[in-house]
This record gives sequence, C-alpha cells and structure tokens, in this order.
Amino acid sequence: MTTGQDEQLDNASYSPTPGAYDEMYDDVGAPREGLSQLNAAIRNLGREGLRERGRVRDSHLTAQGITFTLSGRERPLPMDLIPRVIPADEWRTIDQGVAQRIRALEMFLADVYGPGQIMAERIVPRALVTSSAHFHRAAHGFQPPNGVRIHVAGVDLIRDQEGTIRVLEDNLRNPSGVSYVLENRRTLAHVVPEFFPTQRVRGVSEYPERLLASLLAAAPRGVPYPTVVVLTPGVHNSAHFEHAFLARRMGVELVEGRDLFCREGTVFMRTTKGPRQVHVIYRRIDDDYLDPVHFRPDSILGIPGILNAARAGTVTLANAVGNGVADDKALYPYVPKIIEYYLGEKPILANVPTYDLQDADVRDFVLERLDTMVFKPVDGSGGYGLVMGHQASEEELSAVAEAITTSPREWVAQPVLTLSTSPSAVGDGDIEPRHVDLRPFAVNDGDRVWVLPGGLTRVALTKGSLVVNSSQGGGSKDTWVLDDGEGGISADSGATVADGTAGGFIEIDRRYQRQPTWRAQGPTLTEERMRQQSEQQQQHGAGDQPC
Repeated sequence: MTTGQDEQLDNASYSPTPGAYDEMYDDVGAPREGLSQLNAAIRNLGREGLRERGRVRDSHLTAQGITFTLSGRERPLPMDLIPRVIPADEWRTIDQGVAQRIRALEMFLADVYGPGQIMAERIVPRALVTSSAHFHRAAHGFQPPNGVRIHVAGVDLIRDQEGTIRVLEDNLRNPSGVSYVLENRRTLAHVVPEFFPTQRVRGVSEYPERLLASLLAAAPRGVPYPTVVVLTPGVHNSAHFEHAFLARRMGVELVEGRDLFCREGTVFMRTTKGPRQVHVIYRRIDDDYLDPVHFRPDSILGIPGILNAARAGTVTLANAVGNGVADDKALYPYVPKIIEYYLGEKPILANVPTYDLQDADVRDFVLERLDTMVFKPVDGSGGYGLVMGHQASEEELSAVAEAITTSPREWVAQPVLTLSTSPSAVGDGDIEPRHVDLRPFAVNDGDRVWVLPGGLTRVALTKGSLVVNSSQGGGSKDTWVLDDGEGGISADSGATVADGTAGGFIEIDRRYQRQPTWRAQGPTLTEERMRQQSEQQQQHGAGDQPC
C-alpha cells in the first residue's frame, strides 16, 4: 500500500508469514516493544528511498570489495537494508548460553584427547567419538599452552514458531562470517544513517582486538613478543576476503602454506630479512590439509611438520587440531548431557530436537516420517547435502532413506521447524518477511569466553525458503543488540583497530615461492592444484564455508 506521491510504506502492506515468529512485529502487526521509532524510520524512507539506498549499498559493497567466492566467481554478499534487532535482556540469555556451551565443549575436548572419562562413564558412547572423521589420534595427549582449543567459535541459533531460541549447531573448527558482521555495520551506517538515532545499539568493532588478545594469550610460554599470522588456503577459498580482512584489522601477516616452513620442530616465516619464527597461527585451513606428514600427503596448502611443532610447544594452532569431533552433528544431541556432566548446570539454550539414527528404534521412527524431517549429513556444511523432507520428491526421499539405512552414522534427522522471519527489503522497494537465523561469534582467551554482541544474521532471500546459507542464495543483515546501559548510541564503523603492529608489517619474501603466471598464460600446475584443493576443502565438511 502506498500513500501519496512519496510512496510512503504502510504497515498494512506487510503480510507476516503464517506460523512463524516475526522479529519486528507482534501477532497484530504492531512493532514489538522498543521498535516503534525504527519502524517509523523504515516507513518514512518509503519505497523509492529503499530502492535508492539499495543502489548506494550495492555500489559501496562493490567498491569496498566485500565479497565471497562461489563456484569460482567472486560476488558481493547480499545484505538487506533492514536490521535484525535483539533486545538487551534476550541477548543476555544468548550471551550466557553460548559461553556456557563453549566452556563445556572445551572440557569435553580436553577429556576426549586426554583421560576419556566421559566415555568411560558412558555419558557419550566411545564409538561415536572414535568413529568421527574429525577425531585425530595425533592430537591425543596434547596440552595447549593456556588450555584453550576453541579460540573462536560460531554457534548457529534459530528461533522456532513459539519464539524459543534454540541451538542449531556448533562450529568449532574455522567458523566463517565475522567479517560481514563488521562490514554490515559499516555499510548500514553509511547507507541509512537515519536508522541509528532510533535505537541504542551496542558496537561490534572491538572483535579484531578481542581475537588478537586471545591469540597472543595462546602463545607458547616464555615468549614476550609473539609473532601471530593468519594462515589462508589462498585466493581461491570462498572466505579469502575474511582472511585478509582479519589479518589487516589485527595488524598481522596473511600467509599461505608456502610462506612457512618447519625446521627442528619450529615454524618459520620466509621474509626478505630472513626466516622469522612464528608463535601463533590463526589457521583457516581444514585439518586434513594442514600437515601432509600426518594427514593428506598430497596437500600443498599446508606445512609439513607443523603438527609436530605444535606438539613440541613451539607454536600454537588456533583453532586446535581435532576440534571437529566436538561439532560433529552426530555428537550434537549429547551436548546437553556434556554441559551437565562438566559444569553441573542445565543448558541455558535448548537444542533443536535431533534424532540419533544409529539407534534402530529411532531410525524406524524417522523413516516412517520422512516428509516431516530435515536430514543432514554429519560432515556437511554450507547447506550442501541437506534434504528438506516436506519439499523433497519421492525419489529424493527414497534415496535419503537408503543412505540412512546403509550408513546411519553419517546422518542426523531433525523435525522441520519454521524459522522466525524478519522484515526484508526485496524486489522494487517492497518489505516482505524472510526467514533468518543467527550466528553469534565467541572468542576464548583462557580466562573468559567473550561473545560478540550481535553476530551474523543470515537471511533466506528466496520467499518461503528455510535455507539461509550464502552458498545456497542467502544473504545477511546487520544485527543490532540493544544497549540498556547508560552509554550512548554506537553506530560504529568497525574501523577502530589500527592496521599494523608495533614493529610494522613484515615483507614476505616471495622469491621462495612459485610465482603465478596464470594471468597471462593460464594456471600453473601448482596454482591449479591449490585451487582444486581449496574447493575440495569447502565441499567436504570444512568449517570455513561461505557463511
């Protein structure tokens, strides 16, 4: 509905999705508590205003190079102009629940790769742990310098049709997407600054500082000035923008495997001033590709001997090798028991009901209700391999039933839940509901689990879709956590962390590398293998997926 020549939007033009909780409007279409001013600002902008700001947004994202790579093509991550707002009291629950979960899973990993008490007491089946593709015996007995294995985590949350916040899954290997949290805030403040005076919004710009502090705290003991680097698979990785972004914002070097080498149990970086020892590696390379000595011998993305150096205590890997056993989807149903076992507490955040298909009775129950379930491969990520029972064909349901019967350990099932919706600017300036989830990011420095206030709201841009992954056509929103303190409005730009370190940047010596010639002559064999392995990593359950 429009009024007048200004095409001012009216609440009557917005039709909520039946059966879904709406993040901005209540059951009668009124703005939820505290959101009346934001709603008015959105409506006053009007259709033409939304169209024009959309064009400004697209130009800004392209000019800033805020992109992800999909199917070999670099593209801007779609960003919706209307923020998702989380009240302060609700955020406190999320903050506490995420921190609780990370503390418990840290203790679980220390136990699994140590005494194995939780398995001995049969709280978690030993076979479930040891059969995980991400359980690495090479990590057994290893003690990180400050006891931290999960330096960075991303915990995916959804809100069900009753309005309850639930944990969908844990990401404890290489969770991706935090760069878009910071850039979404900068972009929105640039494109629609008039939205911000309507709310008291908590800032997000301190994340790089928190991450760097966590990495420095994880350095081997006795190193007063640790050298920290970000290890990337290279430009072919879908999250390369984020790797470069975080390295720049922390003031540390972005390196590839070929920039590093191991000598006598120590990791060095090749520089124009000679080798320089590296003490902490924030690695965005999956376990299987990290060290060809211990894992895939054909990997050219990693560094031979790096795991031995970590075990010797001369370098810290963040996140630790073997973390994937704790975010294995088959282990997910046991996390509430893990929290109670180690912390003596009830989970603050509930799980989504999940069926362990290795139990024959449970499997029979699920197979009789194929069209009411969501089926996930335990090693899947990025939305790949997901089967939505209510949308699947008979052939697809038959295929997934056969796969589950043949390999029940490789699948989990969950009931189809209607994700909450949030108003989104779509089409020609219209506002329509779209399904969303939320990925808060947590940083653990050994003393405290700090949760970034907001996280990444992912939005299914296709009407009616429940798949929010960018690799499946999803986008994102700026996420506002309301501040109920005495501080002022924080529409931060995310640019408060200085680029560079105290000693300045180190110039990596590229003479030691095979120089790419593909711009003129097509890819070299090495470059082509790096591209292939980077894509393989993304397709086989790697944590560093496009968000």
